[in-house]
Amino acid sequence: TDFLIETAMQACKGNLSEEMLDDILAMGERTSARIFSAGLKARGQKSLYLDPAGSNWPILTDDKFNDAKPILPVCEEMIRRNVEPLLENGLVVVFPGFIGKTRNGRITTIGRGGSDITALILARALHADQVILVTDVEGIMTADPKIIKNPKKLDEITIDTLIGLADSGTKFIHKKALRYKSPHIDIKVISNSSGDLDSEGTIIRGSFPSMIIVDSHPKPAFTVTIVGEKASESFETLTRVLEEIKKAELPLLGMSINHNSLILYLPMNEPDGLLEALHSIVLVDERAVALAVRKNLAFIRVRGVGLEETPGVISRITNALNSAGINIYGIFTITSSVELFVDLENREKAIRLIKEALETNNKNDNER
Repeated sequence: TDFLIETAMQACKGNLSEEMLDDILAMGERTSARIFSAGLKARGQKSLYLDPAGSNWPILTDDKFNDAKPILPVCEEMIRRNVEPLLENGLVVVFPGFIGKTRNGRITTIGRGGSDITALILARALHADQVILVTDVEGIMTADPKIIKNPKKLDEITIDTLIGLADSGTKFIHKKALRYKSPHIDIKVISNSSGDLDSEGTIIRGSFPSMIIVDSHPKPAFTVTIVGEKASESFETLTRVLEEIKKAELPLLGMSINHNSLILYLPMNEPDGLLEALHSIVLVDERAVALAVRKNLAFIRVRGVGLEETPGVISRITNALNSAGINIYGIFTITSSVELFVDLENREKAIRLIKEALETNNKNDNER
């Protein structure tokens, strides 16, 4: 793909429309599909390939060239109408990934991860049990083998965990593709060196909401702030604080550290003695100065695949709340979610305002 882009740009001296570039980029997959289908026929298999030039092509998209979005309901209907009968007749259908076309027949590409998206849309429409992705690795590893020596292959991983790895820069499957994964379909990642689709790899289970979801923790929350000079450098204090929270058997909803403060976010039902225990740590630590507590907060979470990569999401959330006079007492972005804390009395209002502010994203997802 990168070679085609470079060659096309050089030939056109950089004066190349996105629509024309998509038409050029699609040729690699279209040619590969023809070769693959011919190879199957030469081995006695009944096969045919589909091509976006044909009237039976089922992946229809919007007209955002280079990064087109499949119109999911239309794609599923077309797949059931045009692809399913071919499979029922015993044909091996070779389908070029990464490619779509608009309603008026112009070639598009789905962008990075497009072939994974194509596979998942086909599987979803055909009610498949599993999608097998053949890659140059034997599966998903416990660490990047380019960085860590001798990582181990994972037999299984959930979508939530996989997205966490992807957010950290590890690339196994494009996050954008996971929006199209049905919860009833498993993904198996295997190596092309195995030569066997039944070989062991890594199974990806579960699903992640394709739309942006806004909800809140069922219990109120509170914050504990420990302030002091160079508080962030006092690892002994941090260790003792976390040990007290562990003794109290409380989940840590969030934590923020800067140069002069440590802020902990916890559910409201704190056990007796926790705040006294934390205060005793402040008294004996020479770097700590004081402890402050803010109660009756709401913990709101905004979730969606690739949310943190969507430009302007944070500003839309904060601007909506600021316009309504709602203070934010903490905000974090991690693993395709934005988490924030507001006054408990403003919880429902804040959720409504955030949903309204992000309505455009959900509208676009509904049109896929």
